[in-house]
Amino acid sequence: RASLVESGGGLVQPGESLTLSCAASGFTFSAYGMKWVRQAPGQGLEWVSHINIDGGRTRYTDSVKGRFTISRDNAKNRVFLQMNNLKPEDTAKYYCAAGSDSNVDVTMYLGRGTQVTVSS
Repeated sequence: RASLVESGGGLVQPGESLTLSCAASGFTFSAYGMKWVRQAPGQGLEWVSHINIDGGRTRYTDSVKGRFTISRDNAKNRVFLQMNNLKPEDTAKYYCAAGSDSNVDVTMYLGRGTQVTVSS
């Protein structure tokens, strides 16, 4: 059974950093593009970042470009999201998802999420 487990969330002040981690199991991790999505209170899911199968192509939503970095370790079945210069508007529950190598809109598996709160 496919499983995605996120960790690394927390409460930070504006300008600080966090690194989210997602551990995958139960499916062939290296065969899937991976992404992070988030959901702010009262809002729908928002795509944040995507990385292709071999990690050679990454994409970001405009609001996080230059601040967030997605990466993956296929040997350890993990995907990461390094978040720098966090802003209050980054406050959301962050989810790891497995999907298409190229289409960021496809979701095959979704984790349960980790909360990130940015507040002074």
